[in-house]
Amino acid sequence: MAEVRISKLRKVFGAVEVIPELDLTVPSGSFTVLVGPSGCGKSTLLRMIAGLDQPSSGRMQIDGLDVSGKVPSERGIAMVFQSYALYPHMTVRDNISFSLRLAKADPAQIDARVAEAAEILQLTPLLDRKPKQLSGGQRQRVAIGRAIVRHPKVFLFDEPLSNLDAALRGQMRVELMELHKRLGATMIYVTHDQVEAMTMADRIVVLNKGRIEQVGSPLELYDTPQTPFVAGFIGAPRMNFIDEAVARGLGGDTLGIRPEDLRLSADGPGWPGRVTLVEQLGSDSLAHVATDHGLMIVRCGRDLARAADDSVRVTALPGKLHLFRDGARIAAPDLLAQ
Repeated sequence: MAEVRISKLRKVFGAVEVIPELDLTVPSGSFTVLVGPSGCGKSTLLRMIAGLDQPSSGRMQIDGLDVSGKVPSERGIAMVFQSYALYPHMTVRDNISFSLRLAKADPAQIDARVAEAAEILQLTPLLDRKPKQLSGGQRQRVAIGRAIVRHPKVFLFDEPLSNLDAALRGQMRVELMELHKRLGATMIYVTHDQVEAMTMADRIVVLNKGRIEQVGSPLELYDTPQTPFVAGFIGAPRMNFIDEAVARGLGGDTLGIRPEDLRLSADGPGWPGRVTLVEQLGSDSLAHVATDHGLMIVRCGRDLARAADDSVRVTALPGKLHLFRDGARIAAPDLLAQ
């Protein structure tokens, strides 16, 4: 396990500032996820931690050692990429052990580490197969095994599940969480998928245009987003936003309400609206409601009786409103609460 400490890190490509000056500490033993939309700088930041890209300025420490300017092999890291990058002519055993053989490690040590990684990743029966004989999930496990045998201080993952189908992604998320629990290692994981971030991380770093919007646990970001960007990015479907005119003279820039914190009724208090569409998801449903303040999405039970063109009232649960002023969170009163 090792802490990663980044101080005043900055990255410029020509005249474009990709990452303005940034400070970040990744606690030892944490599963930290860097999340944000495409182009937010998360992969660039990960590559600088790995030593694959050099920052324009700033310092970086891993396990208390200054690694600024050091090559990847001197940083005590192992990286798993989106592409499996396996050698097609080699067996699983040889792919996993390649870096150790390249470093001329003791053969007995190589065998022990390969056996350990294969047992952890359930690859033992597959050690003599070639990559073409493996499924996508098995190939990704081999790539992870190649990282495990190096006994790194820090594991780095750059969108490793994006090439897998939905079922395999769900399975691999669980396997990576179990791997972290078993190894207790520091892991830094990059994804654009907020569902991956919420389910896997114990700590999330939300990036926007190279800047850190908020750092916290998944539930902290979900319950108390500090900016409209975080509020809209974390959660699926995204938070409903209403402009300040609806905030009844409060002076707030934006009022936000999550779909699951809204309720529909046939009459009574609340915003008047009309159901325009109902998405049936199996376990629940999403009602799209047109109001005077724009379209609102309401998460409902699977037995929602409302149909398109039904007139409804939309109300918010107490304590579930989010009010943002000048791009920052402020206390929100219980407007329209039941």
